[in-house]
Amino acid sequence: MTSRFLFTDVMGCDFVSMQMRSPPRIVVEGILSTFCGVHRRCSTFYPTKNHLLYSLGFRSSFSTAALATTKEPNWGFDSRRNPEKVRPWHESKEAQSCRTERSGLESVNEKNRLKWYSKMLRDCAAGMRLNEGKMIHGCIIRSGSEPDLHLWVSLINFYAKCGALDFSRNVFELMSMKDVVSWTALISGFVAQGHGIESIELFCQMRKEDVRPNEFTLATVLKGCSLSLDLNFGKQIHAEAVKIGVLSDVYIGSSLIELYSKNGEMEYADGVFCMMPEKNNFLWNALLNGYAQVGNGKAVLRLFNEMEDPEMRFSNYTLSIVLKGIASFGAFTAGQGVHSIAIKVGGETDDFVRCSLVNMYSKCGVANYALKVFKTMENPDIVTWSSIICALDQEGLKEEAAKLFHRMMRSGMRPNEFTISTLVSAATDLGDLRYGQSVHACAHKFGLEFDHLVSNALIAMYMKLGSIYDGYRIFNKMANWDVISWNALLSGFHDDETSDQGTRVFKQMLTDGFTPNMYTFISILRSCSSLSNIEFGKQVHSHIIKNKFVRDGYVGTALIDMYAKCGCMEDVEAIFSRLNEKDVFAWTVIISGYSQTNQGERAARLFNQMRREGVIPNEFTLASSLRGCSAIASLENGRQLHSLAIKAGQSTDMFVSSALIDMYAKCGYIDDAEALFNGMQPNDTVLWNTIICGYSQHGEGDKALKAFRQMINEGFLPDGVTFLGILSACSHMGLVEQGKNHFYSMSESYGITPSIEHYACLVDVLGRAGKFDEIERLIENMELTPNALIWENVLGACKVHGNVELGERAAEKLFQIDPETDSNYILLSNIYASKGRWNDVSRVRKSMSSKGIKKEPGCSWVEIDAQIHVFLSQDSSHPRLLDIHRKMEELRGRVSEVGYIPNTKYVPHNVTEKEKRENLFNHSERLALGFALISKVNGGRIRIFKNLRICGDCHEFIKCVSSTVDQEIVVRDASRFHHFRNGFCSCKDYW
Repeated sequence: MTSRFLFTDVMGCDFVSMQMRSPPRIVVEGILSTFCGVHRRCSTFYPTKNHLLYSLGFRSSFSTAALATTKEPNWGFDSRRNPEKVRPWHESKEAQSCRTERSGLESVNEKNRLKWYSKMLRDCAAGMRLNEGKMIHGCIIRSGSEPDLHLWVSLINFYAKCGALDFSRNVFELMSMKDVVSWTALISGFVAQGHGIESIELFCQMRKEDVRPNEFTLATVLKGCSLSLDLNFGKQIHAEAVKIGVLSDVYIGSSLIELYSKNGEMEYADGVFCMMPEKNNFLWNALLNGYAQVGNGKAVLRLFNEMEDPEMRFSNYTLSIVLKGIASFGAFTAGQGVHSIAIKVGGETDDFVRCSLVNMYSKCGVANYALKVFKTMENPDIVTWSSIICALDQEGLKEEAAKLFHRMMRSGMRPNEFTISTLVSAATDLGDLRYGQSVHACAHKFGLEFDHLVSNALIAMYMKLGSIYDGYRIFNKMANWDVISWNALLSGFHDDETSDQGTRVFKQMLTDGFTPNMYTFISILRSCSSLSNIEFGKQVHSHIIKNKFVRDGYVGTALIDMYAKCGCMEDVEAIFSRLNEKDVFAWTVIISGYSQTNQGERAARLFNQMRREGVIPNEFTLASSLRGCSAIASLENGRQLHSLAIKAGQSTDMFVSSALIDMYAKCGYIDDAEALFNGMQPNDTVLWNTIICGYSQHGEGDKALKAFRQMINEGFLPDGVTFLGILSACSHMGLVEQGKNHFYSMSESYGITPSIEHYACLVDVLGRAGKFDEIERLIENMELTPNALIWENVLGACKVHGNVELGERAAEKLFQIDPETDSNYILLSNIYASKGRWNDVSRVRKSMSSKGIKKEPGCSWVEIDAQIHVFLSQDSSHPRLLDIHRKMEELRGRVSEVGYIPNTKYVPHNVTEKEKRENLFNHSERLALGFALISKVNGGRIRIFKNLRICGDCHEFIKCVSSTVDQEIVVRDASRFHHFRNGFCSCKDYW
């Protein structure tokens, strides 16, 4: 029988190198007898029938010596030992003691011997002492004893608990009679090591051999079903438990509850719990833990309140589960209540409870409370360290999280993948690439670089911080990708330069068979928004419909943003109306879309509708709405939003502040914008850019340049927008040399590569000064290909200075690049008209007509009592037209007295001089001025807005009117503001 028990790997280890913690004396004696020579009947390695197979399988370098052992000691196997200095072991006191003990042991009956072996194996299993247990197993083999059933099970259990499942299975296979206990022991071993599928297979094999399971077998297999999430097989085991009448067993009940909980079937779990005749702490905790795992914190609290036994209710394990459930839905007040219970019953001193408290406070968003509990822990484990570091990171305390990580490393605690990924996330949010690289080095040091969680976090960090190559490198080194890996890679392609790569990555992801999730669609839609790629965006939209994300709020918001940035507002309205839930982000995106497309009135109506529906605006909503007011120069709406921002405590927010300054500047109140700016502590470049551009638009170039110098002195670095404002200021003031110096300083001093917009500003600087030779040299030598904006500025300069030849060349370029824009034809026509070339004027107008291009009518508007009044040139539709004409006649007399003479060269029509003068007096800006004067505008300031460049004669007329009325007149045309006071204009007639 014992020969079946022998297999070669049991003692396959080197006895010389093996160190036992507390080996039995008989084992020590057996090893030493190998070298010292004992009687053949006592030698533990004597090759009898039962031991021959074992001896042949022994892999030690001393196995041959063991077989060659004789009665007399043989010292010849090591020539380095001195036999005179070494006393034979069998003559020592230790040998005599061992022989005495062995003779005592042999006197014990076989049953007690087997019990002793079983006890020793249990001790080894409890201490995870695999090598020592193997030696005991060897002793059993050499003793020639036939193991009883209990010893077989002890061996199976020992190897299983030590993780040696192959050995455990080999022992099991050697058994001649396999009963339910041995099967259960083997299945339990596989379950304990996390092999759920294998445990189910073993159970099926057991049933095929017609072994009937008991309650322990069923409970164990149910745990295997939980591990493998095999709900269907678990239900079959449930039926088996009902069939054999063991459903009321506590262990089966708790195992069933765990199975159903892990599979999200809480109704079944609750049903099992209710059917149990006796509910002990195992069942209560199993159900509590189930609800906590599925995130139903309210059910956890309900069950906790239903528990009656105080000893069960206030145990540390129960309190920990309840805290986990509270953490799942962020019930801070309830968490404090359970914390107070833990203090009252003395549970707060338990590290497991403290860890749960740290986690609960972290998930509730109160990192300071979590930190207080954490500081009371003497030896926090890595889970607790990770929880508190993650809490600080999620609260926005990135630097504190980094410092705590440094403290953890000093304490000698080894980080895990969750700690490292949290630190990588903190580095990403801080925008600190060097710190992120140091965390990457730490991950490499601890062998966590290619952990899936860490790799995904590193990819996202490098992509978001602009290190595209490093992100790609980590992505390509990963053994297996998942959808999170692809999302991390896509997260770096949201700017103008890299967005096209995002579309390629998305296509490759689909080709490789990955199914996009919500975050994938949000990311690729952002790439489409940056590219204004409506065609690819529509293809993504079709995938969204196919994957049933079309009503998802987050994906819907991204779709709205994409269509809005592509100018498709009808599609925006359709998607917005279909959203199941319209949160503040969805409202903000649609309001921002209308603001960006210069539909400020619609943006204002949506903002009011949002508030009526009870949605509270955030700082981004207010900033977007203010930009809508800026687009239509709606001062009253802007002021209401300003008061709302103050009331909500958001007026100091960076986005709101810059939007307020921009709104007041674009509504003609640069002094209010300046006062608002001076009342702040500018802490970023955006605010400086807003006030610099505001000064520039209002013709206050000196203030713009002064603000620029102050910005540099205070340590703020300019960006491309800053230089657009500075170059515009130089253009309006005629500062040619300063403009050129600032342009070239961009790359030389600040490392900013000039964009096409910067070149267009420099062309405007040179064009207004009439330096056409320099313009041509600049265009020839510029690194970028001239676009429509460059040639439009050239054509505008030619119109001002009457340069027909260059104007014709510029117009031809524009007709090729942008043949549908009416203003290009009108400017060329006006150049011809200023020179009296009426045939050419007629030719240009016929060309427009043949192409179906219509001139945009010039219009002006003025806001009176929160109502917008719009006037067209030669308008005859306004209800107070007669009053307006009377006022205009009155003004005509006044301005004539101060020297105004109509300049009919600004009428590009081949008509009589009288008709030209009448045409001038019916320009839209003059009608708007007349209406404002008869309406007695409050505040002493008249604000007129015009969609085109103000007519030169109207500019002179309004300047003269300002000398006859005690009011400031502000006119905003297509390019800038004109402030008329006492017969002077802020542009100093250089515009």
